[in-house]
Amino acid sequence: MAILDETAFIRYLGGMMQVPGVNVLETSRLILRRFSLDDAAFVFGLVNDPAWLEHIGDRKVRTLEDARAYLRRGALAMYETMGFGMYVVALKRSGEPIGTCGLVKREGLDDVDIGFAFLPQYRGQGFAFESAAAVLGHARALGLKRVVAIVSAANHRSIRLLEKIGLTFERMVKLPGEDEEIPLYAYQRDDAQR
Repeated sequence: MAILDETAFIRYLGGMMQVPGVNVLETSRLILRRFSLDDAAFVFGLVNDPAWLEHIGDRKVRTLEDARAYLRRGALAMYETMGFGMYVVALKRSGEPIGTCGLVKREGLDDVDIGFAFLPQYRGQGFAFESAAAVLGHARALGLKRVVAIVSAANHRSIRLLEKIGLTFERMVKLPGEDEEIPLYAYQRDDAQR
């Protein structure tokens, strides 16, 4: 039996990640898997959570069909074009979806950015840190030397989490179609890090 080198293994994982619902990452307590249209009810609840609306914004998801459309033009499209995207974060022991964390190539940013959001009952338990650290490691395994994050200036918990996983404030940015500048945090791997 041949042993795959790191590059071949990443290509193998990349091929696996083309299938919706396939596990992408695993931590001690969590599974991160690709979204599928079957996740519409979960997405509906997550994007209409008051904290999501306050810190991320209203995505105009009012029905399950809106949620499926949101998935098609968001995570599912990103998997097709980039090979990565936002993932469902689920409890390993039960498979219950509790949040989302992943990588996005966003219009208006030169670099891939990391994002995360969790249902209220799963905040403050270290799940966001656990999944974000795994996703940042995944980004490095994919060969990304720089990963950024945008965050609401009022979202102090998310800012602390970004700093905890190694991102630092870089500058204020304004995304296309937005009126307000928001903080941009960045992680940059130097060539000595491998």
